[in-house]
Amino acid sequence: MKEKVILTDCDGVLLDWSYSFGQWMSRHGYVEREGFESNYAMAQRYGLDIAESKKLIRMFNESASIRKVPPLRDAIKYVKKLHEEHGYVFHLITSMTNDQYAQQLRVKNLIEVFGPSVFEKYVFLDCGADKDEALYKYKDTECWWIEDKIANAEEGLKVGLNPLLMNHDHNRDYEGPIEKVYSWMDVYNTVLQQ
Repeated sequence: MKEKVILTDCDGVLLDWSYSFGQWMSRHGYVEREGFESNYAMAQRYGLDIAESKKLIRMFNESASIRKVPPLRDAIKYVKKLHEEHGYVFHLITSMTNDQYAQQLRVKNLIEVFGPSVFEKYVFLDCGADKDEALYKYKDTECWWIEDKIANAEEGLKVGLNPLLMNHDHNRDYEGPIEKVYSWMDVYNTVLQQ
């Protein structure tokens, strides 16, 4: 399986969820706190309690806005190159929602951005859910695993995957064994060097 399958998270890796969520929050009257604009914890970013923050994230993830989340950085170019020029297919593993209609909107978004044949498999987990079980199904395959959340990247390493950590402000201080990448060009170059 390792040779031609790349496992990937979606938000903060393929798509710029943070930007879209910020736009949605602004339309609903919420303002980012000064100095917290790049904070990963939305409760801190907006000065909300954790329960309210989780509720708003779920509302966004299940809204029509999830259909039009833009690509992150240079994702389109290099995901397509890996797929079209080198034969890689992608398996998406995302903690977004269990709502099947929102999942369908996410699939439409990904197909519109990346094309109809890039993704071979979609694994949807509930909002904020751990990815341990989903990753365990790929145990010892040495598949590439592209993620931006440190805990999920480390879980991939534990089960025998080759994780790459997509750099963001929320993980910039990470100094563990997982290689950080700053763009999909970095992912592309790393994958092809192996």
